[in-house]
Amino acid sequence: MKKYLYAAMLGLAFSAIGVEAFAGSATSIVVQSTTSTKNSGFYDHLLPIFTKETGIQVHVVAVGTGAAVRNAMNCDGDVLLVHSRAREEAFIREGYAPRRYDLMYNDFVLIGPGSDPAGIGGQKDIALALRQIARTSATFVSRGDDSGTHIKELELWRSAQTDPSQHSGDWYREAGTGMGATINIAVGLGGYTLTDRATWINFANKSDFTILSEGDEALFNPYGIMRVSAQKCPSAKIEEAQIFIDWLISDKGQKLIASYKTDGKSLFFTYPK
Repeated sequence: MKKYLYAAMLGLAFSAIGVEAFAGSATSIVVQSTTSTKNSGFYDHLLPIFTKETGIQVHVVAVGTGAAVRNAMNCDGDVLLVHSRAREEAFIREGYAPRRYDLMYNDFVLIGPGSDPAGIGGQKDIALALRQIARTSATFVSRGDDSGTHIKELELWRSAQTDPSQHSGDWYREAGTGMGATINIAVGLGGYTLTDRATWINFANKSDFTILSEGDEALFNPYGIMRVSAQKCPSAKIEEAQIFIDWLISDKGQKLIASYKTDGKSLFFTYPK
């Protein structure tokens, strides 16, 4: 009830003062974000529309999920948008956000060179694909940066009952870099890596690389969005942060997210209502 009352009051406020008057306030918020949304062009697609309608400027700090969470805990942002459910739930449990909102989802894919030295092409079972990479000592490039993708990758290695850290510096290379840079390293070394699909679709330097394993349920990649707690971060722009979240999860926001495509391919999907 409070949510709908808030939305109604917000609508009345916009009607009364007009978007132009609101825009004149030059209000801004900071979003601590995963790199995949930035790399995919997600913000370039959505933020100009949001700012035009509300007058709220959005400044995005795109880092790995782990760093984004830590930054938000330090009150260096008003909104947190990441893709590691365990980290998000811990963030809420510790009182840094009142709730998490389902925003959108896509999936992870395992990419590698066309020569496919580990012979995993077409293997849907990601655990089997990773075990085959380990058995053949084929080069695998990990982000190694505590990002959402890195967290998922380590989870997948555990499901494959394999500890790649025992081979660090050998066939397992920990880059400590963002997704784009990690893919570039994998391409340079002719190795495999895990990436979110949106980044891969938008990635230009594909060389002969292709998706070799996809479609396993374990590769599901949900994105959550939260505003920081006013109790933990008294200086946070709570009202503006909530306006941003409500806009993204509204019918219009969800349609804009679902309509974002590159070369006719959808990068993110929204949840049915």
